[in-house]
Amino acid sequence: MDTQDPALRRVLDQVHAALAQKTALDIRGGGTKAFYGEAACGEALDMRALAGISSYEPTELVITARAGTPLADVEAALAERGQCLPFEPPRFGAGGTIGGMVAAGLAGPARASAGAVRDYVLGATLLNGRGEVLSFGGQVMKNVAGYDVSRLLAGSLGILGPICEVSLKVLPVAPASATLVFGLGETEALDRLNALGAQPLPVNASTWHDGRLHLRLRGARAAVQAACATLGGTRLEDDAGWWDAVRDHRHPFFRAGTGDAAASCLWRLSVPDTAAPLGLPGSQFIEWGGALRWWRTDAPAETVRAAAAQAGGHATLFRATDKSASVFTAPPAALMAIHQRMKQAFDPCGLFNPGRLYPGL
Repeated sequence: MDTQDPALRRVLDQVHAALAQKTALDIRGGGTKAFYGEAACGEALDMRALAGISSYEPTELVITARAGTPLADVEAALAERGQCLPFEPPRFGAGGTIGGMVAAGLAGPARASAGAVRDYVLGATLLNGRGEVLSFGGQVMKNVAGYDVSRLLAGSLGILGPICEVSLKVLPVAPASATLVFGLGETEALDRLNALGAQPLPVNASTWHDGRLHLRLRGARAAVQAACATLGGTRLEDDAGWWDAVRDHRHPFFRAGTGDAAASCLWRLSVPDTAAPLGLPGSQFIEWGGALRWWRTDAPAETVRAAAAQAGGHATLFRATDKSASVFTAPPAALMAIHQRMKQAFDPCGLFNPGRLYPGL
C-alpha cells in the first residue's frame, strides 16, 4: 500500500502519536463486533476511512479490499458476478467491515463444509506497533514464501496490529440450494448428522434447536434434487431467510431477553461433532454438524467450561454483561508463551487492543 495515501497517513500519524505518548489504541471498524472479546480500552483508532475494493479478478476468484471497506459492499460486488464468501461471515449489523471480519475470525452456518475465514485469506497488509506497514502472503493459494502471517491475523482481534488491506479467495455461488426440516430429539439429531457425514451428500449446513433439525443442501442441481429425494423431510420454503437469521443471530434464540433465565449470557462451545449431549441447564442451539453448541445457561462458568473440556473442546463466553469469568478459555502455558512472543514481535509496546484476546496480552 502507498504510505502517502491520505487515509493511511492519518492512521499512521495517530499510531506514531500514540507511541510517543504511550497511549493504547482500540482498533475500530463498524462496531458490529464490539461485544466480542474482552473489554476494549484505549483511544479509538477508526479504520473506516481506509476503504475501497483495491482489485477484483472474478476469473481468478480473488478480491482485495482495504480494511474499512463495508462487508456489504464486498458481498454486493461478488454477487454481481455470481460469487460469494463461502464461509458466510456473520454480519450482526449493517456497518461491519472486511478488516473486522478477518480480525474476529467468525464464520457462519457453512463453516463445517466450506472452511474458516483463515482458509480464504491469501494475503494481508498490517500496521505493526512500530508504525511500519508490512505485507504478507499474496493473491494466490500456492504462495509458500515466508511465514503465513496473513492467516495468523484471522481471529487475532487486532492484538498484533490493525489490518490495512486483505486479499481473499472467493467461490462461485452454488447452482442449487434446498433446506429440509426433520422433527428429532437432540440425541437422534446428532446421530443423524454423524451418519450423514459419512455419506456422499451435498450437506452444506445444519442446525438443531427445540426438536427441529434443519439441513441445507447445496451443489449441482441434480445432486441437490437426488439428496432431497433420498433424505425426505419437509422442504423449507423461506430457505434464504432462515439461514440469514441464523448467520446474523437474528433467530429468537440469539436475542437477549427472550424469556430464558440467562438470556443475557450466551456461550459458544466448540466440541467434536461426535460428542454426546452436554446436559447443561438452559437452552441450546446446535450448528456445524454437532461441532458448535450454543448455550444460554445460568450455570457457573467453571461448569460450562468443564463440560466442554470433558467433551474434548472449549467454551467461549460469546455475549455477556459480566465478563469477569473471562471470555476465552485460557490456553496452556506453552501456547500462551507463543502468543506473548508474537505480541512482542509485532507490538512490543502493547499499543493495539491490549487485553482484548486474553487478559495481560
